[in-house]
Amino acid sequence: MSFKKFFSLLPIGYCILLIASCKFRQKIPLLIHHAKIYTVDEKFSVAEAMAVSDGKIIAIGTNDEILKEYEGEETIDAGGKFIYPGFIDAHAHFLNYGFSLQQVNLSGTKSWQECIDKVKEFIKAKNIQPGTWVQGRGWDQNDWTVKEFPNKDSLDINFPNNPIALVRIDGHALIANTKALELANVQPGQTIAGGTIETIDGKLTGIMIDNAEDIIFAAVPVPTKDEYAIALNEAQQNCFAMGLTTIVDCGLNKNHVDIIDALQKEGTLKMKLNVMLSDDSANYAYYLKNGPYKTPMLNVNGFKLYADGALGSRGACLLQPYSDKPGWQGFLLKDRSYFEKIIPQIYNSKFQANTHAIGDSGNRMILQVYASVLKENNDRRWRVEHAQVVNKNDFYYFGKYSIIPSVQPTHATSDMYWAEQRLGAERIKGAYAYKQLLNQNGWLPLGTDFPVEDISPFKTFYAAVARQDSKGFPDSGFQIKNALSPEETLRGMTIWAAKGSFEEKEKGSLETGKAADFILLDTDLIGGDIKNLLNASVTQTFINGKTVYKKLPQK
Repeated sequence: MSFKKFFSLLPIGYCILLIASCKFRQKIPLLIHHAKIYTVDEKFSVAEAMAVSDGKIIAIGTNDEILKEYEGEETIDAGGKFIYPGFIDAHAHFLNYGFSLQQVNLSGTKSWQECIDKVKEFIKAKNIQPGTWVQGRGWDQNDWTVKEFPNKDSLDINFPNNPIALVRIDGHALIANTKALELANVQPGQTIAGGTIETIDGKLTGIMIDNAEDIIFAAVPVPTKDEYAIALNEAQQNCFAMGLTTIVDCGLNKNHVDIIDALQKEGTLKMKLNVMLSDDSANYAYYLKNGPYKTPMLNVNGFKLYADGALGSRGACLLQPYSDKPGWQGFLLKDRSYFEKIIPQIYNSKFQANTHAIGDSGNRMILQVYASVLKENNDRRWRVEHAQVVNKNDFYYFGKYSIIPSVQPTHATSDMYWAEQRLGAERIKGAYAYKQLLNQNGWLPLGTDFPVEDISPFKTFYAAVARQDSKGFPDSGFQIKNALSPEETLRGMTIWAAKGSFEEKEKGSLETGKAADFILLDTDLIGGDIKNLLNASVTQTFINGKTVYKKLPQK
């Protein structure tokens, strides 16, 4: 029987229905359905299915809507799992993290002797020859029984023929042995603005704080392009496994940018990066003349300045002396006059100013200098990185001059054990005050500051919401009034982080026309039990609709 005769024998209504059902669905590269999709759009709406083509989201809605219209070359039934926009770390040190993975890991050490032992193990395992530099990172004297800076004597005894440089966890202090100090030509009594070369009884202890670190780093051999590629590849694989799809890398130079750009264009480096340029004369000379640099994978649109050091090493600049070190207030890394000179130059360009400020004096200084050039209710999105200790009389600067606090919630839960000893009962009230800071502008980007902290965005989430450590300490949460809600936290790790770099129209939420950067997760960050956050596991990570990480099935 012919099709024509077949249709002639059917009721007219049924024929119309049959023809309609034969309508071709649009074929696309990727279709995901039966998920709980937190879009993080303006309404914080939840969807079930999503269609992806050419690296972008072309439709998002219910299962029925998407499955009726689209057919995927690759189709994923999420089985009720949770989908989020790819996490954006708004403040980290991606390149440094990659190189730290090639160095001695001193995180979590409980004594100086344990650090020495780890260096010995590293040299043996890597078969490092005499004369070769050995670097490490992660020690924190606040975690030791003896909570004082170490001395280089043990390094000299155990490693007389290798230059050694071990950086403190916050990156604002290091200890070097005599071999390294000699290669860097460091002398007792030598001084440097914005830094300290520590001596006791006229002898170098090996401790170099803040700007003094640069003297040591200048003596370390420059890595090759292949070494850059190895470091960056290992860093991105670890980040993809955590659901990170964009990193704001704070404090790079033009040669770093050029290498990253080349590796991205070669396809070796798949991580999207926003770069804050180091506060360096060569960077200003080139970029202020040529302007921001943007590709689909790379965005160079800001300068990273430093007001002061870190609280853990007592380099943060305070308005009044440290509660646990009378007579000592820390210091600015550069005189106020320097910022008053460079900030107007940045204002007259298209770049953002992003300034590290920890202590209440450091924050006050940079807020006042920002305010001297910014107009009220502007959209320059100039940032204060960390905004860690803010005097109660200075919070208003953020709102009045549209200055954005860029904060890292795990700093609060890492420092909470000793922060009040440094600051005192009254001053601590304005420290790690994320809710107060959020209320100034109604949004704030969140980051980790890795490798200072762990790369895990789930630890960020837990610290922001629970304000506790992994053991549930303290019971009521550290200064719980400054906790963020789960929705605020997710926004801070996605759309607000994108907004912090002027990228909210291209990423940070799952909406039609935006990049298909997203993750599949086994945990409900919004509606689930907060206790499950630290056990969350990423199933799959996508950048521009392509899988960059997939969790292997457990055997």
